[in-house]
Amino acid sequence: QNVSVHLRNKEQCNPEFLELNPQGLVPVLDDDGRLFTQSLAILEYLDVQYPEPALMPTDEVDRAYVRSIMLQIACDIHPLNNLRVLKYLEYNLDLDLQSRNDWYRHWIAVEFQALENKLTAESKSGSFCYGDSPTLADVCLIPQVANARRLDCDLSTYPTIVRIEENCKKLAAFKKAAPEHQPDAE
Repeated sequence: QNVSVHLRNKEQCNPEFLELNPQGLVPVLDDDGRLFTQSLAILEYLDVQYPEPALMPTDEVDRAYVRSIMLQIACDIHPLNNLRVLKYLEYNLDLDLQSRNDWYRHWIAVEFQALENKLTAESKSGSFCYGDSPTLADVCLIPQVANARRLDCDLSTYPTIVRIEENCKKLAAFKKAAPEHQPDAE
């Protein structure tokens, strides 16, 4: 069962949610009473629990490559541009909306360029971040591309990232997970 947590309405601060995750962050996975937090831990757990379709390569070197993309996105892109950081910049540091969005666009440009370079230099990308089947790297990438589009970032200098996004958007699972298909959640 999916339960949406509306971040802009601060539902992650409700006492019921804080019992699930004292950090007040999403996502949280409840698997028969076992609670898991942190996106990467949840993704890898689900990939092991539900191995078909496989979302990680079988070769350890290739697994490490996919994991490096996941970590680059989860550790270097997402934390700088998540909602709580953007709100802090705006409300605690008194940045106007334009300055806050400029912050966001700066870090997207820096990190998307690094990711674009990695995806093209390694020659491991195909239709997706790794090869011609989606992996957990794509699962991490697509929400960041959606956020970048939401804040009008220029993605024209990242043709590989855009191509990967286009290929992911053709798949039912990515369509279903798209922000516009979420019930009142952001």
